[in-house]
Amino acid sequence: MSEQEATPKKGRKKDPEGRMALKAHLVEARNRLFISLIALVLGTVGGFFLYDNVLDLLVAPVRDNGGEVNFASVMAPFDIMLKTSMLLGLVFSAPIWIYQVWAFIVPGLKKKERNTAIAFAAAAAPLFIMGVGMAYWVLPHALKFFISLTPDNAQSWLTTDTYLPFVFRLLIAFGLAMLAPVLMVGLNMVGVLKAKMILKHWRITVFLIALVAAMAAPGGDAITMFALAGPLFITFATATLICHFNDKKRDKKRAQQEAKNAATAGQGSTLPETPDLP
Repeated sequence: MSEQEATPKKGRKKDPEGRMALKAHLVEARNRLFISLIALVLGTVGGFFLYDNVLDLLVAPVRDNGGEVNFASVMAPFDIMLKTSMLLGLVFSAPIWIYQVWAFIVPGLKKKERNTAIAFAAAAAPLFIMGVGMAYWVLPHALKFFISLTPDNAQSWLTTDTYLPFVFRLLIAFGLAMLAPVLMVGLNMVGVLKAKMILKHWRITVFLIALVAAMAAPGGDAITMFALAGPLFITFATATLICHFNDKKRDKKRAQQEAKNAATAGQGSTLPETPDLP
């Protein structure tokens, strides 16, 4: 036996089933978290250069509806600059941290599954950014409703430490909501989530989508709520169809393999009889 054959292969090839010890999981989590943090920091640095322009975009809906945003403390400008830059860093680094999260959820990726993870990140990042954009689109409608409640003898003065965190939560929540359909497809492709299970709980899905749309558009405007819920319903329906066709393809492949195994077993059981020796 050669030295190369005697030496066990390193890495995940030691375990073809992709199992990992707890210590290996912790090490992988640390490494992936470190990579995500580096991407976030680099994106945040880039966000500093866009801070002024982005802040004008976030404040513009308030000013357009007759309100005003002011800093309430000496440290508030720096605090808001840091938070805004981190939000931009989260958006810029989305492809990296989304891939790291998915690769950790499904450890021990084989070549085909690793390609699935890359495709997952490639599809999820634009959807996350699209969700952030949708939240920004609904923001003026929500502000118009709330500012309209201001009495005629008063003026709406908002502080950055209350207004901007509200905007940040809205943007991030809607961005993460748009990731759910891609997560469904990803889990289905690795055999964790079946289309039958999704269809079985479709009422809960419809309720959660309507709830998210209502919370993201709290102005009581039904048209705005349906406009936000529409893309979510479309993406969930598309994800369900993809899961359905993927399940059919997997079942067909499994049936062919079972038939092949049965045929092989049948050929092995019909061995020629051994003639009796004299």
